[in-house]
Amino acid sequence: MPKTKAASAVTALVLAAALTGCGSEDGPGPDGDVRGAATPPARAVQNAYRATLAARTARMTVSSKVVAEGQTLTGHGSGVADLEHGASRFDLTSQGTTIEQRVVDGAVYQRPTGARRGAVPGGRTWLKIDLARLGGTGPAGRSRPTDPMEPVRYLKDAGRAHVTRVGGQTLDGTRTTHYRVAVPVSVLARGDAGQEQELRRQLGTDRLPVEVWLDGRGRLRQERVLLTLHPLKQRTPGHGNTRVTSTTEVRLTDFGTDVKVTAPPAADTADVTGRATGSAGTAQAG
Repeated sequence: MPKTKAASAVTALVLAAALTGCGSEDGPGPDGDVRGAATPPARAVQNAYRATLAARTARMTVSSKVVAEGQTLTGHGSGVADLEHGASRFDLTSQGTTIEQRVVDGAVYQRPTGARRGAVPGGRTWLKIDLARLGGTGPAGRSRPTDPMEPVRYLKDAGRAHVTRVGGQTLDGTRTTHYRVAVPVSVLARGDAGQEQELRRQLGTDRLPVEVWLDGRGRLRQERVLLTLHPLKQRTPGHGNTRVTSTTEVRLTDFGTDVKVTAPPAADTADVTGRATGSAGTAQAG
């Protein structure tokens, strides 16, 4: 199987995480963890969902790295997010191509540049994918558009996860507490039985390892997922041991920053949700 296809087959299953900390892991220290040792770890992480959304807005940075059969694919992005309403605006760069992405009212809009500009049909400049119509995932091997808010939503179901407190860590001058969370794949699949089964097959486990860092107000500052997957297991004879490692990271800063995200003009937009779901039909305008 071509290397690029092996990497692409699992990109959709690596469902977000956190930028590597630039501080040092120093344990609780004399001041203890910033949220206090008395707070049960699972409760602290679950409370972080409400605490983060209460901040309403933030700046975000996202990075990813996928290594498959000796080939490395990387990507990074930065932008702003309306935590309360789930809207975001990002510039995403991967393999020399930059895409402007907006998430508004449950739809992902992407405007590719350079050589990828021709990917938009009908002479339009923006692609649109309706996440509600897309459902949990597209056909096997296809990726789901990235929603930078996804890692924040994982915290909502932390009560169903196994959580351990690692210790205190200072990140860019901010004291945080570092936790390891084993998130059930059923949470990540969002009720999609097929996606849940696919995650279990590739991961070889029913839980996804996630690391989070919470600040003194209980808000998410960093989240990281480091995975080892076998995308061709039980699928391609002779390639079942093909291994893909992936790190996806997100970081939140500048809570309360000004955020205004609007959908592109309908006249500039081509709806390609049908293509993403694998259904027949051509792209629609607006």
